Amino acid sequence: MSLAAYKKTIRESETPRQIERRILSRVTHDLAEMGKEFDASESPAERLAILSQGLRDSLYENQRFWAALRHDLAEPDNAMPAALKASLISLALWVDRQTSGLMAGQGNVAGLVEINTNIVAGLAGQAATTAVQEV
Repeated sequence: MSLAAYKKTIRESETPRQIERRILSRVTHDLAEMGKEFDASESPAERLAILSQGLRDSLYENQRFWAALRHDLAEPDNAMPAALKASLISLALWVDRQTSGLMAGQGNVAGLVEINTNIVAGLAGQAATTAVQEV
């Protein structure tokens, strides 16, 4: 089976929730792996080097995911409960601010990983605290 056919099969067999979970799981894994070294480093030069070695790309992809989610939540026909939408939009804005700081070499990646892990758990129908312990 060609790669294009495989991707088409996945798109046709997964629900939007499963797709969101798969994408966010992959991005979170990448952030967690590269973020450990970044968070442990206190040297601005080291942090910028880690960013250039792939962390920046993962941060950008995470930021794009959250921006798309925020856009979807703001749509008038989104049927999600208003309180949950507001909470998720607030988280999306926090992710955006946090990511801007991280791109400048400031802050820690661990907060993004924790938020993402909790959202992945929710998309999987699990309790958030269980997923945080697994990472």
